[in-house]
Amino acid sequence: MAATFFERDAQLQTVLDQVLEATWEAFPRLARNQIAATWLVYDPPFPINTGGAISIADFWQHRPRGASYRGVELIYPASVVKLFYLVAAHEWLERDMVPATPELERALRDMIVDSSNDATGFVIDVLTGTTSGPELPPGPFETWKIQRNIINRFLQSLQWAELETINANQKTWCDGPYGRERFFLGEAYENRNMLTTEATSRLLHSIVGGVAVSGARSQMMMALMRRTLDPRVLAADPENQVTGFLGAGLPLQAALWSKAGLTSKVRHDAVYVELDGYSPFQLVVFTEGAEHSQNEEILPFVMRTLLAQNKPEG
Repeated sequence: MAATFFERDAQLQTVLDQVLEATWEAFPRLARNQIAATWLVYDPPFPINTGGAISIADFWQHRPRGASYRGVELIYPASVVKLFYLVAAHEWLERDMVPATPELERALRDMIVDSSNDATGFVIDVLTGTTSGPELPPGPFETWKIQRNIINRFLQSLQWAELETINANQKTWCDGPYGRERFFLGEAYENRNMLTTEATSRLLHSIVGGVAVSGARSQMMMALMRRTLDPRVLAADPENQVTGFLGAGLPLQAALWSKAGLTSKVRHDAVYVELDGYSPFQLVVFTEGAEHSQNEEILPFVMRTLLAQNKPEG
């Protein structure tokens, strides 16, 4: 289903199409069905990054301009799904469904700042009341699966059309799942996490807009997503979420908030950017293919080209 939260803008769509054409020309082995993108522009005085200074109902009455390419295609999201778990965790905390503990706070930080899979597994255990382990008998396994799907049920309760087809019920792994986790994925991995760029864009839109759970909690999420562009800091951290991603295509004076995803088969990024001379904007780009996931030039090229094609006049 097409996105409902932004106005499709012909001018922006033309720019995005030009950016993608330039990308395919620069990277001819990147197939047209191996990339998806959604781009929103927040023309002032759009109420964005205000820390929740506007009510939730009022915020959703405002629709930013946007453009999208393959924005409703389901794609394995890698670590981008951690944004969805972050929002769910703050919803649980806001409702006192789980206690606020130093360990949960540490795990949420490590899940977003460092993209730790171990931290993500702990967060999912806390939110769902499930744990990994050996295979379970059929009855207990059915109960376990119902519990594990609680985050999906929360996301569906938001009644966003963009979330109707997604799946966010799996842990993220380094080597892979075993035992009950492997069986939960399905024989052909048919139950793996799946997102679209438009679903990711709407979730990011709610966080930046200050309406994800609450204004205060949205700001806490934003703080975890803030990235430095300082080359010295990035060089000291080879696992940073800027090098090889969209943020690497930004000038140093830009302010960046993001969550990247990377596996041997995908390279993704979801960013919100504030940069003098440009309206604030967000961009979500997913790329697929083993060859392209290892290419650190594609996503920075997309960002640099977008800025060049959308350069303000004067």
